[in-house]
Amino acid sequence: MADIKEELRALIAEISEIDDIPDDTLFNDLGIDSMMGVEIVAAIERKYQIKIDDSELQRVTTLANSFEIVKNKLAAHPAA
Repeated sequence: MADIKEELRALIAEISEIDDIPDDTLFNDLGIDSMMGVEIVAAIERKYQIKIDDSELQRVTTLANSFEIVKNKLAAHPAA
């Protein structure tokens, strides 16, 4: 699972063009705007073949929160 967190860190860093993505710093505080947020969610959904529900979108605010959502989705629907 630590690999997934680092993959997410790299994905968010690539989209936001920010080198260092701390676990608990709010994306807003890093300068990540809502358009980049949409791009990040879409990239996460594609990469992990999951669907992040509208009700969960407001929780995609930090790397740690994003990792928790992905981890829970993957645990609920393990790859065949």
